[in-house]
Amino acid sequence: MSSSSTAIKATYFSIAGNTALAIIKGFAGVFGNSYALIADAIESTTDICSSLLVLFGLKYAKRPADDNHPYGHGKIEPLITFVVVAFLVISAAIIAYESIQNIQTPHKVPESWTLFVLGGIILWKEISYRIIIKKSIETNSTSLKADAWHHRSDAITSIMAFIGISIALFFGKGWETADDWAALLASGFILYNSYLIFRPALGEIMDEHLYDDLMEKIRDKSTDVEGVIETEKCLIRKTGMEYYVDLHVIVDGDITVRKGHDIAHDLKDYLQSEIKNIGDVLIHIEPK
Repeated sequence: MSSSSTAIKATYFSIAGNTALAIIKGFAGVFGNSYALIADAIESTTDICSSLLVLFGLKYAKRPADDNHPYGHGKIEPLITFVVVAFLVISAAIIAYESIQNIQTPHKVPESWTLFVLGGIILWKEISYRIIIKKSIETNSTSLKADAWHHRSDAITSIMAFIGISIALFFGKGWETADDWAALLASGFILYNSYLIFRPALGEIMDEHLYDDLMEKIRDKSTDVEGVIETEKCLIRKTGMEYYVDLHVIVDGDITVRKGHDIAHDLKDYLQSEIKNIGDVLIHIEPK
């Protein structure tokens, strides 16, 4: 299965899970008197929207290169990640606003059974995070990584709600707003995670140098090819799930142009076969 197909399949998993959890959290929050759970349901609803955007981005990025997009359509991935981050920030703002409103409004202590609901949600969201983050690493997808962090943020929100409800139930009267304070704290965690997702995507869209390990691997593998004496300049940029490499290699200065051309093609084919997710390699020949 290709990287894009794997990523798309993982996104469908996210959409199905978030839809089910949004419904469960919403009902549990309303009938269990838990504003933290209702806030959780709001975040899961935004998660559905963001996962749909990720799905669109992954499918769009699969389009082959054309005259207007000679490097393909992969740059839509970090752009979609920006939108996903915006959804995270909006959900954090909504949760914070609702929490502050509820702190100022007297209400009942949440029902004890909501803790069992939250326990199941926390377990499921952490499992979901681990599944999706593993797929994002396998596929090298920035937007899928953002989707994975949505699951982790959801788990954090649920943990805060669990702690808040537990405090409200244990201390009783006067502590009814503990779950609201927990939801407010969770919104801060979500904002922090938003930055952690946003920063790498910004580096990707700006072609920032972020790939030292890959550069060293390319340099090391290049000298395995017959005719390559050493490498000089190596520039890497990421487009979608693939890396595009500009590589300067040093060869014997007395060989023919045709021989240098053949070495360049052999090197390109070798690097693409040995290193995963290399989309193209542009090789410049330098004489020794």
